[in-house]
Amino acid sequence: MGVYSTRDAIKMADEQGLDLVEISPNAAPPVCKIMDYKKFLYEQKKRDKALKAKATKVIIKEIRFGPQTDDHDYDFKKKHAEKFLKEGAKLKAFVFFKGRSIIFKEQGHILLLRLAQDLEEFGKVEQMPRLEGKRMTMFIAPKK
Repeated sequence: MGVYSTRDAIKMADEQGLDLVEISPNAAPPVCKIMDYKKFLYEQKKRDKALKAKATKVIIKEIRFGPQTDDHDYDFKKKHAEKFLKEGAKLKAFVFFKGRSIIFKEQGHILLLRLAQDLEEFGKVEQMPRLEGKRMTMFIAPKK
């Protein structure tokens, strides 16, 4: 390894049937390396793909309530919420206010807080109930 002129480096790369790749263009003199560029790109793509496969994907499951959901429906949806949290998915619980039912905002808020309390052992509240238009949403993340 030494310092070569650009012409000599290109000639050396051609003799070996490889490419001259600039590694650090800002250095003085610029740093170059003789390598098979296509093979380098292939291996880099393979590494990126392996890293992407290892990354965890966040799944968000939704559960919808009405402001006056009765106990049986609440219990049924709570069981589904437990299952989602046990599987490791995030939960988005929301109360949808249809028409004039927006006057029952407090009931929707109480319903979501009750759900958060009932699911306390399976997940923790990531975002407290918040009203957005005709929806009051709350996010629950699973416990590890």
